[in-house]
Amino acid sequence: MGVTVTVGEQDAYLARVGRSGMLLLPMITGIGEQVRAWADELAGEGITALVWDPFKGRSTDNSTREELGELLTQLDDDAALAEQVELLDYLTGELGCSRPGVIGWCLGGRFAFLLAARDHRLSNVVAFHPTTPSKLRPHQTYDAIADAAGITAPVLVSYPSADAAVPNADFEALQTVLQARPVGATFAQYFPGADHGFSDKSRHGKDVNKDAFRLAWPQALAFMKSTVG
Repeated sequence: MGVTVTVGEQDAYLARVGRSGMLLLPMITGIGEQVRAWADELAGEGITALVWDPFKGRSTDNSTREELGELLTQLDDDAALAEQVELLDYLTGELGCSRPGVIGWCLGGRFAFLLAARDHRLSNVVAFHPTTPSKLRPHQTYDAIADAAGITAPVLVSYPSADAAVPNADFEALQTVLQARPVGATFAQYFPGADHGFSDKSRHGKDVNKDAFRLAWPQALAFMKSTVG
């Protein structure tokens, strides 16, 4: 089981085991039960997991998804990226994880691309159903599809064909940008009929989502293990 740690002025969830590390960027749930379970699972696989808290203590443990959705509209790109860099500094410095990777889900998948484009310490990028529509929302500053061109690390992106938040055309545009990079391998997973957020247990009442995650997660684990130092 992990613990809450304070890094600068922010709190984060930490499941620590050694010098291989991943920064986890949650979905709309915040650091809820599902995200903590993934962090603990990574630790069980020998990877230290440090989780960014987008909503400062608010999660599906104590808030509705509607309330968290409202908090999302107040999330500033630059402020969020600064917090994530601070956590990377903590991973590489205090925790000794010299080549950490980053994994994000939904909104966290978008930030995984933005962060990796700016911080080349990252050894990998994993993005599950990243919320990267080509049309920016009012609170957003940066275009994750365009910025993905600056990523130098290997990338694994997992996309569901029935993603209501990101049209297939936008995923195709993202793949085109990633595959045009002069460095950094690209691995794309594509799941026909699966929904946005298919990795979340709350969506596993639909077999297509449950089956997609059952196939996607072991591949992501293997990718993370092979790239973190």
